[in-house]
Order: sequence, then C-alpha cells, then structure tokens
Amino acid sequence: MTMHINLSPEMESFIKGKVTSGFYGNATEVIRDAIRRMQAEESRTQAWLAAIQKGDAELDRGEGLAYTPETLNEITEAAIAGRHSNEPANPDVRP
Repeated sequence: MTMHINLSPEMESFIKGKVTSGFYGNATEVIRDAIRRMQAEESRTQAWLAAIQKGDAELDRGEGLAYTPETLNEITEAAIAGRHSNEPANPDVRP
C-alpha cells in the first residue's frame, strides 16, 4: 500500500538527518521504525493498564498488603537477593 503524508519541515529534517547519519537507509525505514516503536509502546501501556486493573481487582477482594516500612524492607531485601541470584528477572518488575 502506498500512502502520502505531509510532514512539518522539522519532521522532514529530522528524518533526513537519520538517513544522513547512516543508521537508516531511507526515509521509509525511519518511518517503519517509528511505527514499530509506537506499537511496542502501546503494547507496554496496555500491559501496564491491565496490571493496574488486576491489582485493583485484587485490592477489591481484600488481597492487598499494607504498605509499611517493614513491607518496603522485605521487598528491598528480596530485590537485592534476586539481583545476586542466577534467576531471570520477573518480567512484571522490569522496565
């Protein structure tokens, strides 16, 4: 499919700069990469919103933990211990 789009001079200059830098072969590659990045960001946002909804539902069912200094210390200790282990990071806590 062919699309024709209008870009501001600033956007056009940005795209040309990316091609000139040699990182991209042409403007189409720049646009495709930008769209892939937008899609990935949208997926992360949807996962984040789903996690929030899940957490809210758990809290509504009374499954939450009180956030106290002791709880924070336990979380911190578990994170430090996990960092020094050979276990892979939990995908729910990675950026």
